[in-house]
Order: sequence, then C-alpha cells, then structure tokens
Amino acid sequence: MDRMKATSAILLLFVTLGAGSCARFRQGESRILARSAGCDLLCTGMVGWQQIGGGQDCWHFENGVLYTEGDNGGWLATLRQYDDFRLSLEFRVPPGGNSGVFIRSPLEGDPAYTGMEIQILDDYADEWRNLNPYQYTGSIYDVQAPSERATKDAGKWQKMVITARGPQIEIVLNGQKIIDTDVTYYPYKASTHPGLMRDGGYIGLQNHGSRIEFRNIRIREL
Repeated sequence: MDRMKATSAILLLFVTLGAGSCARFRQGESRILARSAGCDLLCTGMVGWQQIGGGQDCWHFENGVLYTEGDNGGWLATLRQYDDFRLSLEFRVPPGGNSGVFIRSPLEGDPAYTGMEIQILDDYADEWRNLNPYQYTGSIYDVQAPSERATKDAGKWQKMVITARGPQIEIVLNGQKIIDTDVTYYPYKASTHPGLMRDGGYIGLQNHGSRIEFRNIRIREL
C-alpha cells in the first residue's frame, strides 16, 4: 500500500512539473507572438497621440475605436517617430468619406507632402468618380496609384498593412498587395513631395471633413 502511495506521488510530481513546463512554454510563446504582432498603438487610448493643427478635442476613443466626426481639420500624430516599420490597422469610412494615413511625416507643413499620405476614401462615391488613379484608397497620394481597386463598400471595416523599409513601400489592402514600389523612382516628384526623401518621421491619421474610424492599430519596427 505504501509502495502504491509512493508511486502515485511520483506520478503526480511528474504531471505537475509537466504542467508547469507547458505553462512556461505558453507564456514564452505568447511573448513571441506579441513581439511579432507589434505594439498596440491604442492600448492606452488617446495617450500616445498628439493633435496637430485644427481644433482640439475633435478625436475620441471609445470601445476600442479611435474616431473623429470630421470637424475642425488637422491630424493626429504619434508622440514618437518611426523609421522602418510594418503598420497594420483597420478603418471604416461613411459614404463619401475621405481620410488618410501619414507616414514618415514631420510635425510642420502638410504631411501629405512633407511626409507621405496613404489615401483612405470611399472609392465608389459619386463625388470621387473623376479622381486620378493616384487619389484612390491605398495609393501613395499624388505619387503612386494602387495596382487594383481592392476596397470594400463604405460602412464596412477594411484592413490596411503598410510596410516601409528604406525607400521600399508596400501596401496590402484587404489581403491584396496593391503597392510595391521604391520611392526613389520618383525624383521628378521630389520638389512637391519632399517627404519621399525622408527616412523617418511620425505616423498620423487625417481629419479630412468626414467621420473616420480606426481600430486595431499596431506597429512593428523592422
């Protein structure tokens, strides 16, 4: 009987040690996954962002969603700058909506030109039907048009992934790669778009006169 108790105790010890090892493995795995997913730029809500230009208090954070109703203009910038990175986010525009994501921007001037703007738009709205190809969603605004129209209808959540590695810019919209270019291909744009020559700057979100919503904004430095 004592021998059976001793055997049971040994087996219980092995099970306990094994469970502890599994727990440590899962914790380590979680840390690896967190690093690969990047930093959550909305984990503290509006903390970590700054309003540039326009009226104050026109951006709001509620239930995991960062949004503006489009009043008072300006843009929202990160507090720190980024060089090479992969930025992923989800956005939603209303019918006729217009916005953008700024990358490698300084805090002075129009970030669509002093940095780069990745366009966000309701591509199918009547008022935008006569735009140039480099003005639709996913374009490097006024520089490079998307290779195809990968947008969803207004009112639906969409996902964009922007990768900036040196002069190479890649944009994936709703799972489709629509931009893969080297910005040094556009020396003729340098005078009007000096941001193409920048190797770092702030990430920004545009307030362009319409409601825009963002969620799940994550960035991983490369």
